[in-house]
Amino acid sequence: MPTRDLYSRPVETDERWEIPMAGDARFTWEYDEGRARLLDLYQKGKDKQWDADKRIDWSIEVDPYNAFGTPDHASPLYGTEYWDRLGESGRRELRLHQASWQFSQFLHGEQGAMICAARIVEAAPDLDAKFYSATQTMDEARHVETFSRFLHTKLGLVYPINDQLQSLLKETLSDGRWDMPYLGMQVLIEGLALAAFGVARDITRMPLPKQILTYVMQDEARHVAFGRMALRDHYRQLSAPELREREDFVIEGCHLMRDRIRQYEVWENFGLPVKTMTKVLEDGKFFNMYQSFLFSRIVPCVKDIGLWSERVQDAYDRMGVLDMSRQDLDALMRRDEEAADSLDAERFAAEEAERKAEVHAVIEGARP
Repeated sequence: MPTRDLYSRPVETDERWEIPMAGDARFTWEYDEGRARLLDLYQKGKDKQWDADKRIDWSIEVDPYNAFGTPDHASPLYGTEYWDRLGESGRRELRLHQASWQFSQFLHGEQGAMICAARIVEAAPDLDAKFYSATQTMDEARHVETFSRFLHTKLGLVYPINDQLQSLLKETLSDGRWDMPYLGMQVLIEGLALAAFGVARDITRMPLPKQILTYVMQDEARHVAFGRMALRDHYRQLSAPELREREDFVIEGCHLMRDRIRQYEVWENFGLPVKTMTKVLEDGKFFNMYQSFLFSRIVPCVKDIGLWSERVQDAYDRMGVLDMSRQDLDALMRRDEEAADSLDAERFAAEEAERKAEVHAVIEGARP
């Protein structure tokens, strides 16, 4: 079925969203080994390529009305008059729309990441950065394939790209400075997505979403590490006015990312306008904890790359996420990578045990 028939509201898919590109394509004639850490990351990017058709078990059934299997109290509406008004059938429909919205934004963000990674290949001045970003472009293509397949075959409902995500993608891609695709995508968009993947991965009881999110996160952990390495070196060389421009971009982008996760498009489909839901969300203890955690990758990364002025810290303080600067980003990334290997080990062990049981049953059945 064409995607246009699955969108939650009419979307003219024949019309392409076109962003005029700025900046230069950069060639380099220096073919030395470059930075060892980036080349190590490039090697890992090559070693860790995987096939979504083979690594993920697409035969697993998914209840579209309970795709994540999350408890009721995780909903911002739980405990409010609006939750009671929905009734059980309305709550089932809400779960479908929330899962669709989340996976749809993952899908659109991954297409943006694929284009940004290709842009970095073109614009980055160093060959080691071009090498790694080429592997990331392939990663992002695989993620687009994966999320699209899940939405089409398991949920049957797609949401259009969120306004805030679209705005940040436009700002990121239309800026001519070569480091901006790194900052906008690797730090802000990917950083928020990685944390959102992690929350969903850790709370879901459903095997297929867990597989998808765990394996995608293994890739994304490398992508954020790539942005950190490249930008940390570059930003040490910038003047105070140049750093201030990037701090402005970060502050504006983080406000967009904060508003992006509020799912206003879903609430409006259920008759709850922005003003109403803003109050519900801001008063919700669980949602505020969730929002804070979604900045657990962005804030320490911004600090690490050197955009840590009082202005940036004050902006994070007002958003209620300044404490996230204490997160151990390296430990989080290691956990994200190791989780995929652990999941593989569990799945293969279970499959091996099942295979042995089948062989044993055949042998027992063949005995006289």
